[in-house]
Amino acid sequence: MTSRLSPSLSATLTRLSEGKMVLLTGDALRGGDIDLIIPARFADAAAISFLALHARGLVCLALPPERALRMGIALLNSGRERQSGRPFGQSIEAAKGVTTGISAKDRARTVAVAIDPANSASDLISPGHVFPLIARGGGVRERAGAVEAAIDLCRMAQVGEAAVMSAVLREDGETARADDVGDLLVAHGIVSVDIADIQAALADESE
Repeated sequence: MTSRLSPSLSATLTRLSEGKMVLLTGDALRGGDIDLIIPARFADAAAISFLALHARGLVCLALPPERALRMGIALLNSGRERQSGRPFGQSIEAAKGVTTGISAKDRARTVAVAIDPANSASDLISPGHVFPLIARGGGVRERAGAVEAAIDLCRMAQVGEAAVMSAVLREDGETARADDVGDLLVAHGIVSVDIADIQAALADESE
């Protein structure tokens, strides 16, 4: 059965296919934190700078488990206890083509190296200034988290299987909620989607 897309999901997939940033809501595993995401293939220095300036959270690279394995990235905490809600792998840096590693240009280079199918673990070093997040293989069907949702969205938009993302903080440093970012969305033409919409579309698809 062809999945029925909500208007917000349809608009989100269009924006992602154009290389635009979108807002993701509905991560109950992290108390409702919200994230700005962009397909990793479009995460250039300007996108990294935008996330640092406007999202203000930690800039992370969401990867499917098979890609993380190929690149030699393991979960920092593979158990079920003392989980933060973010499935962090060890931080990474491109082995070549960066200077200090922290600049937006250098972080964009590290992202590009990490997602290039021609590369392997030898193309990265650790620790670094890009923070991988390793998704569950089943996506939001298995874990209804922002990491899985970001990757599912990229797959649905046919823009790869990796995303760069950052939690959104308010100007006072507190975690933002959807009601806090209306001006940001309008100013930059950013659309939003809830994880529940992705789950519903994928459930329809599997029927």
